[in-house]
Amino acid sequence: MSSTVVTGISELVTCAGPDGATPVTDRSLPAAERLGVVRDAAVVVEDGRVAWVGPAVEAPAADDALDVGGRAVVPGFVDSHSHLVFAGDRSAEFAARMAGTPYDGGGIGVSVAATRAATDDELRGLLAARVADARALGTTTLEVKGGYGLTVEDEVRSLRLAREVTDETTFLGAHVVPPEAREDRAAYLDLVTGPMLAACAPLARWVDVFCEPNSPHAFTGEEARRVLLAGRDAGLGLRVHGNQLGPGPGARLAVGLGAASVDHCTFLDDTDVDDLAAAADTTVATLLPGVEFSTRMPYPDARRLLAAGVSVALASDCNPGTCNTASMPFVVALAVRELRMTAAEALVAATVGGARALRRDDVGRVAVGARADLAVLDAPGHEHLAYRPGMPIARALELD
Repeated sequence: MSSTVVTGISELVTCAGPDGATPVTDRSLPAAERLGVVRDAAVVVEDGRVAWVGPAVEAPAADDALDVGGRAVVPGFVDSHSHLVFAGDRSAEFAARMAGTPYDGGGIGVSVAATRAATDDELRGLLAARVADARALGTTTLEVKGGYGLTVEDEVRSLRLAREVTDETTFLGAHVVPPEAREDRAAYLDLVTGPMLAACAPLARWVDVFCEPNSPHAFTGEEARRVLLAGRDAGLGLRVHGNQLGPGPGARLAVGLGAASVDHCTFLDDTDVDDLAAAADTTVATLLPGVEFSTRMPYPDARRLLAAGVSVALASDCNPGTCNTASMPFVVALAVRELRMTAAEALVAATVGGARALRRDDVGRVAVGARADLAVLDAPGHEHLAYRPGMPIARALELD
């Protein structure tokens, strides 16, 4: 086995608790303690896994050494919500929103048309570039959804390409009702829960649905329930787009069905929050503040969720219409500035929280046995992620 010791770490954020062992899922611990900071640290990596963590003066010998020059190291970001398989451009829609046009989900059809028209090689190239951008900014684990094909053939293609870059693939045939099916929603729902699901399930780990009664393009609570139950019967884990454009059943549906995550969570009532708090060991509330930045809609109330004991994640929602960025450092900065999260809370949500939203315990932390997914910061400490917004200070650490 080949080993590498990473040294010169001014601040190592392990996200493994104050003693390196306490599970960070213990939300009774303050976020600052859950960071599990080690000063003047080192990490030993063997065959892609963390083999040792601790003070540099105690580091065991290794085959190779990598000195990061006094920089901070944090767990690689876990982006648990992205839509990276798409073609086309919707900058005009963005400009219109900035001028006051409200968002209702209808622009997704523009991306559907462009994605259907693109070749496999064109989509593959676009996807590879977006993944490279994400890694260059510190993301090491990505969930990637389909949802811009909305035919059996195009959704299979999207997931096949997504599987080339990640194991965390999500079937999103129920993104919106495509234009050609709007006169017969029932027939499209039959397609999604029947032939499309059957063809896509072997390529997916998850099923998702845009449950949004406030949009004429998305799906009602009962329609969403049908999609999720069909996906569960096909062996897929459950995810939900919910409560983005207004109050709705998305969060309740996610909790009731034991979904891993309900994403957006902008418009929640007291019952929604209480339900999410009671289900914190099962269902994560994933917040996507880049969307609110790009739509000028209200930001979700993260303080309310954290105070209630809800399990919270942060993700990019990188997509062509409402958040065309894969920058998790930008998301962290938004969470600190606009969601009023502390720097520690935001970093935990972008690492451990994302891992929980994917039901993973091998990523999102730097601990013995975990994947050696590290992000190095051109800064002495993690606070610089929010302190220096928009600067490319984070990157995935390449050890090969």
